Amino acid sequence: MLKGRAKLLGMLFPFLALFAALLMAQDYEMLLEGKYDDFLRLPRQTQQNHDFTFVRLIYNGRIPGYLKNWYTDYPTGDRNLVDVLQRLTYLDVAPESRAIPIHHADLFNYPMIYSGEAGQMRLDTSDASVLREYLTRGGFWMIDDFWGTFEWSNFEREMKKIFPDRPIVDIPLDHPIFHTFYDIDQRMQVPNIGYAYNPGSPTWEQDGYQPYVRGIVDDNKRLLVFINFNTDLMDASEWADDALYPHKFSAYSYKIFSNAVIYALSH
Repeated sequence: MLKGRAKLLGMLFPFLALFAALLMAQDYEMLLEGKYDDFLRLPRQTQQNHDFTFVRLIYNGRIPGYLKNWYTDYPTGDRNLVDVLQRLTYLDVAPESRAIPIHHADLFNYPMIYSGEAGQMRLDTSDASVLREYLTRGGFWMIDDFWGTFEWSNFEREMKKIFPDRPIVDIPLDHPIFHTFYDIDQRMQVPNIGYAYNPGSPTWEQDGYQPYVRGIVDDNKRLLVFINFNTDLMDASEWADDALYPHKFSAYSYKIFSNAVIYALSH
């Protein structure tokens, strides 16, 4: 009897551990609604005197309070990424990341911004105008963690508000973004944490079966928007320390992020 109970507990433990971890990760998200006012609910942020600060963009989401929004994987994914960038690159990386709304006065102080769950993003005319100016003046925008045809159509519609005449194109593997710091010779689909606790489950979500790396470029071929579609790079950062999460996904994620940062600072 006791042996049977011990076996049952052994089988349930990984799922209980995952459930507890997810609750901890979502504690912060429960305070946020997926709109610009979330900035007022965050701890006080300050500019830091460093060469690079990782900045997450706060946008208005389509569904208030939905788990897929600007704050997905925040703040743990961002903190882990900052630690890795400090160790792996030769950059002076600020120890604290930031999360700021599109219209924040500090936006133009940062050469790179990041957005997750961009399929949920909703931009008005003024949002699009600010982002267009930011990008054409030298800014770089990394997009991550959105899946399938429905979220792609939403995202594509919002991008047209910013750049109505610039197409979204596939980025070939010989592009500098794949070679600025690490040489990356394949695109990898990075799954969320559920994959680690469900052996044999697919890496894809919705109908996002194949990963894509796409972008929007300017007239000089500079990459303005770096789009990682049907993959979840920041989840790999958030859960990199979980013993069950496959190392190959976190390693790929950190290589992509490192290359993006170097590209943003050097182009």
